[in-house]
Amino acid sequence: MGSKIKLNFWQIWNMNVGFFGIQYSFGLQQSAVNPIYDFLGASPDQIPLLNLAGPMTGLLIQPLIGALSDKTWHPRWGRRKPYFFIGAIMCSVALLLFPFSSSLWMAAGLLWILDAGNNTAMEPYRAFIADKLDEEQLPLGFQMQSFFTGLGQTLANLSLFIFPLIIVGKTGSLPTWVYASFFLGAVCSIGTIWWSMKTTKEIPPTAEELLYIKSNKGGVFDPLIEIFSAIGEMPKVMWQLSLVYLFQWYALFCYWQNSSKSIALSVWDATPKSNPEAYEAAVGWTGLVNGWYNVVTFLTAFALVGFAKRYSPKKVHAFCLFIAAIGLLVFPHIHDKNLLFFAITGFGIGWASMMGIPYLMVVSDIPKERYGVYMGIINMMIVIPMIIQNVSFGYILKHFLNNDSRLAITFAGVLLIISSVCTLFIKTKKQELSE
Repeated sequence: MGSKIKLNFWQIWNMNVGFFGIQYSFGLQQSAVNPIYDFLGASPDQIPLLNLAGPMTGLLIQPLIGALSDKTWHPRWGRRKPYFFIGAIMCSVALLLFPFSSSLWMAAGLLWILDAGNNTAMEPYRAFIADKLDEEQLPLGFQMQSFFTGLGQTLANLSLFIFPLIIVGKTGSLPTWVYASFFLGAVCSIGTIWWSMKTTKEIPPTAEELLYIKSNKGGVFDPLIEIFSAIGEMPKVMWQLSLVYLFQWYALFCYWQNSSKSIALSVWDATPKSNPEAYEAAVGWTGLVNGWYNVVTFLTAFALVGFAKRYSPKKVHAFCLFIAAIGLLVFPHIHDKNLLFFAITGFGIGWASMMGIPYLMVVSDIPKERYGVYMGIINMMIVIPMIIQNVSFGYILKHFLNNDSRLAITFAGVLLIISSVCTLFIKTKKQELSE
């Protein structure tokens, strides 16, 4: 790869703007898709399996796309850009169609397409940042992604609260405001990716790297071989991070799937079936609560860069996970809807850390010519816990937690504490050499 030059703040800003569109789409998945399932008649224990699309497409697509992008170069289109542009188009199409879902299985099918698009865009984007920035600017680059993650998801969640106030009535089996939220997401997805592509050039590979790319263009199975090879040679710190991610991401899916139903029970004493109007109010309030934790995310993302440099990424991430856990443990016991904002603030700080700090723990141990495939493998470490959650948590919720979404949130808080403890045992190569 050609030499990296120092970028100013606004250049780093422009290259990350596309993350806003990706994360607006992801925010709708977190907060709007499960209520749509509820409106279409799903029971609580069906929700985990209906969410299987996200982790499965992540597992199949991200490492493959990452490996392919490592071995791609086009003088006009670049290395990573073709992948996140195709991903953005897929997201926009799925978001436009999603509100027209007439059944559970149509909604679940469109979620597969939406997630495939998000996953096609995500890891080449992270590799794009690692390609462009030197070691000193990487913390700012990754935390800029946290900032846009928070901003995109905040606006997605706010749309769930604001649009029902101004757009009333139903279209088909869904409230009309759902259409407005998803149509806005479609515009944001393609528009912001286009902006980053327009304003940021990729660094051309050196002659040696071009030779490596050409000599390593294998057959159809070459990306799979590359993934298994990379896993076999994976730095120890990534194995340690995988244990943290097991508990962390299982917990997150428990929260996202159950937050609106938990708030409906603790504040309105309602379920989707017992009182649909109260549940719709709870969904709107959940959008506001989740919007707030994403505000906290983009307000704290840059501060965490300084703390990570001063105290080490590991200590910062462990602390952030712990305060997120405390917030979730308190969350189901709150009956005043306004106090929910205080409980979820800790989760917002934890989410800011999750979106950027773990990459700082591992990036210096990853060979630069394999950024794409290893960013994809990190995503496998995210989606495998999600798949385990999707397959197992419906049974746990039904047989051990009495289908009570409040207990699901408590369960998530306990898992985040375990994840925080596991983080403290992570050691990078630099730390091992210094001991």
